[in-house]
Amino acid sequence: MYQVRSLYEPGKEKHTMSKIAKKEPLCEDIAGKGCGLKKVIDIVGGKWKIMILCVIDNKEVVRYGELNRAVAGITNTMLANSLKELEADGLVERKQYDEMPVRVEYNLTEKAKSLIPILLELKKWGEDNL
Repeated sequence: MYQVRSLYEPGKEKHTMSKIAKKEPLCEDIAGKGCGLKKVIDIVGGKWKIMILCVIDNKEVVRYGELNRAVAGITNTMLANSLKELEADGLVERKQYDEMPVRVEYNLTEKAKSLIPILLELKKWGEDNL
């Protein structure tokens, strides 16, 4: 979309075209299937998932028991379900070792690592505004 405007100079008039920037909406189809924001909220929304990602990011590789102790208030069921969902969504990688007792470690995928700077911005916004 373009707008024609006149620049007034004594004795002559110039016409210029300038592009009017259109504001990008958060979602074209608000909360529809194609909404990228809804997709993000679906995979990292909820009470525990961001906290789980933060703990794994801080420690890089973490075992289930460490996660359970680090995320205050989370139940075993919620931790197990959240980890399964994060793994299914490609944010967390689970590695199981064939040992007795079984040892399982979790780390962030590259996809999750690309989300960390965005979470840091959200954290900063929360510190500044809440």
